[in-house]
This record gives sequence, structure tokens and C-alpha cells, in this order.
Amino acid sequence: MNKINPTTTKSWKKLLGHYDAIKSTQMKKLFQEGDRAAEFTLKWEGFYVDYSKNRITKETMESLRDFAKEMKLQEAMADYFGGQTINETEGRAVMHTALRAPKDATLKVDGQNIVDEINETKQKIKQFSEKIIGGSHKGFTGKAITDVVNIGIGGSDLGPDMVTKALAYYQNHLKVHFISNVDGDHVHETLKQLDPETTLFVVVSKSFTTQETLSNANTARDWFIKKAAKPGEDRKKDVAKHFVAVSTNLEAVKDFGIAEENIFTMWEWVGGRFSIWSAVGLTIAIAIGYDNFESFLAGAHKMDEHFKNTPFDQNIPVTLALLTVWYNNFFKAESEAIIPYTQYLQRLPAYLQQATMESNGKSVDQNGKPVDYQTGTIIWGEPGTNSQHAFFQLIHQGTKIIPTDFIGYKESLHGDEDHHNKLMANYLAQTEALMNGKTEEEARKELEADGMDQEKIDQLAPFKVFQGNKPTNSILIDKLTPESFGALIAMYESKIFVEGILWNIFSFDQWGVELGKQLAKNVLKDINGDRINNHDSSTTALINYFKK
Repeated sequence: MNKINPTTTKSWKKLLGHYDAIKSTQMKKLFQEGDRAAEFTLKWEGFYVDYSKNRITKETMESLRDFAKEMKLQEAMADYFGGQTINETEGRAVMHTALRAPKDATLKVDGQNIVDEINETKQKIKQFSEKIIGGSHKGFTGKAITDVVNIGIGGSDLGPDMVTKALAYYQNHLKVHFISNVDGDHVHETLKQLDPETTLFVVVSKSFTTQETLSNANTARDWFIKKAAKPGEDRKKDVAKHFVAVSTNLEAVKDFGIAEENIFTMWEWVGGRFSIWSAVGLTIAIAIGYDNFESFLAGAHKMDEHFKNTPFDQNIPVTLALLTVWYNNFFKAESEAIIPYTQYLQRLPAYLQQATMESNGKSVDQNGKPVDYQTGTIIWGEPGTNSQHAFFQLIHQGTKIIPTDFIGYKESLHGDEDHHNKLMANYLAQTEALMNGKTEEEARKELEADGMDQEKIDQLAPFKVFQGNKPTNSILIDKLTPESFGALIAMYESKIFVEGILWNIFSFDQWGVELGKQLAKNVLKDINGDRINNHDSSTTALINYFKK
């Protein structure tokens, strides 16, 4: 890996000077020069990515690409796809891309071709999902499964939940539920909707020790045993018909009561937030059918090939990552908004929030030294048009620069042209409004046209001004399909990887989530015990108040 402090590179210093020269440039003036939209648009496989509404020039992008080369991005990409141990702090390769590779590919980790093992697991997912969908897998009373409950947390929940909601149009007759939070109200609210005779639980935990997941799984198992049994019966043996697991801890899973043939393996070289392509996607395969799941993987692989083989100036993930660095490190923008103009993608911002912030929320570089520049971005968002009636006020007239990705589709899945045209009119109008804004002169003319008197115009005009010059990317895709959606997620995954390389940080560990979990174990002992161990005065007072 590169291990270069980005701020010491020649290209970074050049970018600083370039930023000073263009930081106040108005985008709408840039559109008066040449065919800007054509120059700053990328087209690929039904994707149309217009990044012309950004505070950039041709020189900006050339300088950013020079920076990527100086940071040895191409070499890092070769290590990424080549199975090298790029997750150095955990001593692992990062090979989630292998999970969506073709069946005949050769991809090696520690000298071993991992594709055969991947194909074996895929075949097992196919066979099991088809049994559930077709009804040949029966519950303990001989009834077919009607409800599937995914129990996990983090990537083991957010990913499957997000994808099944995104691809709900392709979902079959099965009802799918997700339990993640250790909050007992969450699990019990879900369980009260279910029939133990026709419910399948998918427990997803690589270690099978995660507190939240195991607590919820144990509660679900206890509920099943109690609800399934008539007086005098013991239904523990029937757990095997209603629970399956995705894990590496075979002994713990078998002790739980799950049959060995219903354990789906995971690998150390797959991080949780990038695991939907693995057996963690079992719930997805059950919900949308295995063929659609394979299409989802195939779309991601196509994007991988685009990312790996396309020159930087035509490379979608590289371009988007360079823009993030441009705003984060030079304009000092701290967040990015993701606005999908489809309700199907309602969970995508939350999913990308985890993927991005858990990956690149780091303050130590690859040399183990504190960074002296900003890394990571705060990711947030909601579907349009709902978000327009919520936080768009801040994006339009607030004091912060918030680069925003607008994701839209040319085609409506249900074919309601009237609704879709209204939706997409908003999609298109918002980026135009964010770029152009509205001057005070324009505001005054509008108020005059409304017949308002001069005193009222003078009073209101300042409040009707929009500065504009707000950066956006328009990602317009032909149609929401399993394949195109797989490509969209892989696009953001690759973008995250590029950002990590450019910031010289390790994107694939997540030590930052450990400390709170460790301390929670100690606090739980204090809550359940007779004495309270050493804490600061605030925590001690809170524990006492909670227990009182």
C-alpha cells in the first residue's frame, strides 16, 4: 500500500493553489463556456452520471487525477483485487469482490483459489432458498414457511434489510422481517406478528458471540419453544427446522440447536459492511429468488470490472471519490447527502452511512501516525421528494456546503407515468435550483409580479435569496433491477476504497466500534450486580438513577 501523507505530495500543494484561484467561482458562469454537461458526464451500462454541477474546472479534475496517481491508486487497486493483505491491522485480505466474480474465475488468497469454495456456498444458498420459496422445507407441523426473520446487526442487518426493501418489486410471496436492536421491545414487537409453525429465523453472526444478535436469537428461540409446545411437550428438537445460521463458529451454532447442514459459512476476508454478497445475503436470496440474487451479484461484478479497467478520466467510482476529497479537504465540507428519488431505496442512505463512516472514519494513517488533515465524511439522506419537505432548507439556504448525490431512474417499475414524471421533475429541478440559486433582483421581480407593495418587497426580498453554487451529482439509471442495483452498491464500495487510499488510511478495519462494546459489558455487571465498579461521577450517577 502507498503509506504517503497526501499533504506532502506535489499535486496536493498544486490543488491548494488551484482552490484559492477558483473557490469563489460561480458554476452558472462556468456553464457559459463550451458544452460543460458533455465534458463532465460519464456513461456506462445504463448509468448516466452528470457531475457538471460541481465547483470544478477541467484543470481541477486533471489535478485531482494527478493526485490519485501520485498516491499510487492504480497500484493499490491491483493489491485490492489481487488478494493482498490490505487490511493490515487485522491481517486479512479484502475479497468481497470475489463473491460476485464469475464461476470460472481464479482468485487467490494465501495462494489458494477461493472461487470453488464460494461457488459451493452459492449452490447451497440456491438449494436452500428454492426449498423455502417452493414450500418443500416444512416447519415442525408440516406447514410451509410464510415468514422469514433475519436476526443480525450492522452489516448483517443493514445490508439484507436495505436490499430487500430496494428490490421489493421483485419479492415473492414470503414476508420478510428484520430484528437487530438489542432493545427487547423491537424483538417482541416483531415476534407478536409471527406464527411459530411457519416462521424461519436466519441468525447472522460471523463469531456467533455478538451480544445484540445472540440476545435476540435466544429470545426468538425461547419464544419458539414456548409457543410451539402444547402442555407437556418439549419442542427444543424442532429448533433445527426453524432456525438456520450464517457463521464461522460451527460449534456454537450447533450448541444453539441448529442443524449442521443449515449452517452457511463466512470467510475472514469479508468485512461485515461488505458482506451482502456472501451467505449474509441468504435472506435476500429467499426474498427475491436465487436467479435475481445472482443478477444482483452480476451487476456488482460489472461495476468491479469498470472500476478495475477504466482510465481515471472515465471511471465513475474514481471520479466520485476525487470530488469527495476536493470538497472535504479543500472546501472543508464535512458531510455529503444521498437523495434517492425512489421510495424503494429508503434504506440506502443508512447503509452507505455505515459503509462509509465505519470505513473511513479514521484519525490514524497507514503508518500509525495521527493525521493532520480531514478524513471521512458524514453521510446522511432520505428519499426525495420527502426530503425536500424536511432538510432541503439547510442545503439550499444554510451556511454549509453539502455536496449531494441525486439518484434517479428513467423508468417507473409500476408504470405510473404521471407520478413518475412529477417525481423526476423534482429530481431535475432541485439540482438546477441548487446550482443557479436566486438573486435578490430575481426575488424582487417575482414579488412585484405578485402585486406586492414596495415596503413589503424591501422587507421580504432578502429572505427569498438563494445563493446557489451548491454542488450536486446526478446519477440517472435506466431502471431499478437487481443487476443495476448491485452495480450501484459496488460503485459506492469502490468509491469508499479510493477515498481511503487518497487519505492514506486503512478502510477495512473498525477498531472504533470496540471500546463502547467492551465498556458495556462492565456496565451490565454493575446494572445486574449489588455494587458499582469505578466510573466517572456522571456514569456512576446515571447507573444509580437507572437502578433506583
